[in-house]
Amino acid sequence: MFFHVDPTDGLAIYDQVVRQVKFSVARGAIRPGNLVPSVRELARELAINPNTVARAYQQLQTDGVLQTVRGMGLEVAPGAVKHCRQQRQQLIQARLRQTLAEAKRSGLDDEELRGLIDKELSDVVRDER
Repeated sequence: MFFHVDPTDGLAIYDQVVRQVKFSVARGAIRPGNLVPSVRELARELAINPNTVARAYQQLQTDGVLQTVRGMGLEVAPGAVKHCRQQRQQLIQARLRQTLAEAKRSGLDDEELRGLIDKELSDVVRDER
């Protein structure tokens, strides 16, 4: 897995792990039926406490993203993709709403705001190529 954590992010490390797993499932990098690394393995890879990974995995099980496979470990649950895509969209929508509200409070009119959005979206699309 190609996860990373940033202790200066302001988001709890276990939450970062939860989000990264969900985003990976949402984009198809981890598919239903795929096993996730063991708690120890992921803790070692990320250089974090195993209890942090265990907490993240517990949250992912509670959220229906991971399920236990007897004698094997944890795998991505069958309905996880739809669930993770919805959560990713909700998170991004909330961030956009905050940014747009801040832009409106700063005095930008709708035309200026649309221009900024169009420019940034074009830049992101160009950079991904």
